[in-house]
Amino acid sequence: MPISKPVRALIFDWGDTIMRDFGLPGIMAEWEKVEWIPGAEKTLIGVSSKFMCVIATSAGQSGTPEMIAALKRIGADKYFDYFFSSKELGYNKPDPRFFTEISRCINLAPETCLMIGNIYEKDIIGAKKAAMQTAFFNEKKLTGTFPDADFIFTDFAQFTLNVLNMKP
Repeated sequence: MPISKPVRALIFDWGDTIMRDFGLPGIMAEWEKVEWIPGAEKTLIGVSSKFMCVIATSAGQSGTPEMIAALKRIGADKYFDYFFSSKELGYNKPDPRFFTEISRCINLAPETCLMIGNIYEKDIIGAKKAAMQTAFFNEKKLTGTFPDADFIFTDFAQFTLNVLNMKP
């Protein structure tokens, strides 16, 4: 894993990174069906005791309380130390201020944070501009070049194996 500096916090995107976004109307917390992304729970079990874990979203309809309510439905909330949404932060992804505001709130330098997200343009480019390290969850196996991604993975087993070998 070409992560160049020690990582103290893992910042996960929410939709289609931790929980499946089915694109249904309304807020995810009220959807009839909610579910984990395959492998995400096992990853969080492994990494949450080693790293500070943060979840962040710029979902249009959900603020932080609604995101937490959705996470609780699958038992995911217990793995996160901090929860952030664009509604409370005042910035949307990919604006680098979204990411720098998170690092400020958790009192860590951006370069000690690893942003994990599934949308290269929103999650990875903005985080890299904010000086964070990045991991692109390319579940859809998109082709192309992704120069702002320090690490690219297609399933959480790959990610977990590499992250657990890193030193915080």
